Amino acid sequence: MARKVLTLAEIRDGSLRNVSFEAIAAAKTIADGGEVVAALVGESVQSYADELIYRGADRVVVVENEKLKNYTPDGFGQALMAVVDAEKPEGIVFGHTALGKDLSPKIATKLNSGLISDVISVEQTGGNFVFTRPIYSGKAFEKKIATDGLIFVTVRPNNIPALERDESRTGNVSSLSVDIKDLRTIVKEIVRKTAEGVDLSEAKVIVAGGRGVKSAEGFEPLKELANVLGGAVGASRGACDAGYCDYSLQIGQTGKVVTPDLYIACGISGAIQHLAGMSNSKVIVAINKDPEANIFKVADYGIVGDLFEVVPLLTEEFKKLKVHS
Repeated sequence: MARKVLTLAEIRDGSLRNVSFEAIAAAKTIADGGEVVAALVGESVQSYADELIYRGADRVVVVENEKLKNYTPDGFGQALMAVVDAEKPEGIVFGHTALGKDLSPKIATKLNSGLISDVISVEQTGGNFVFTRPIYSGKAFEKKIATDGLIFVTVRPNNIPALERDESRTGNVSSLSVDIKDLRTIVKEIVRKTAEGVDLSEAKVIVAGGRGVKSAEGFEPLKELANVLGGAVGASRGACDAGYCDYSLQIGQTGKVVTPDLYIACGISGAIQHLAGMSNSKVIVAINKDPEANIFKVADYGIVGDLFEVVPLLTEEFKKLKVHS
């Protein structure tokens, strides 16, 4: 059955997040031949609309307001509810990001709707949509079926392939004026502690360090390797607790959950809390001096050795490959 599905586009550091395009791809499946409408919310965001069309959206609704310069749940909530009231979608798709995880339950509550969160695949079976999501820290998966009512889901970044960019795609871009009022939260200033570079939650390659890096300086070889591979640097909780890096890099049950194409674990023992955040990576490479380290149980490739010897060697080899490619 063809239906209208609304997605929320996310902007970070002056560009659209890749999960915005993945949400459109998921919405296309749910729409089942119907219409995908992307909501673009912010202060001055009109210029991003065409890219959403190129990535598969049929229409874009832009809500611009100076009070939406920075995300706040009440400000974005008012904007999204105005779009929902105007469009009356039969499906909604957000990214399972910090923003999406905060905003989606608030919107679902206002709509008296259910919410299927952290979806990693969408399939249509027997006229129903089947949504797969990990449970028990990724040790098992459950399938949920939406049979009636509004279909509201959040999709985990790096799991649902985005559609190919096509500049020949066309679609209508419209503006919706929303009076944002009675804000309980106002963001005065944003101080970033995260390192510049690739967004950890959307990175295709992650080089992560554990207590085995021994110091903050021990992360430098990892950063160089990540830079050569065009990836991001992550860390175990042990490395963060030891003060080797900021908690914004933490991967695990109490940190970020990531699913890159390649995960290189350096000096990470493989505590269950860390595995919960990265075990669904497509290819896992473990580097550790201890051949009995738990990380080797989930690794596709293991290197028993000193990371301070192995990582620089890998970096040099990858540099050679880049030169010859």
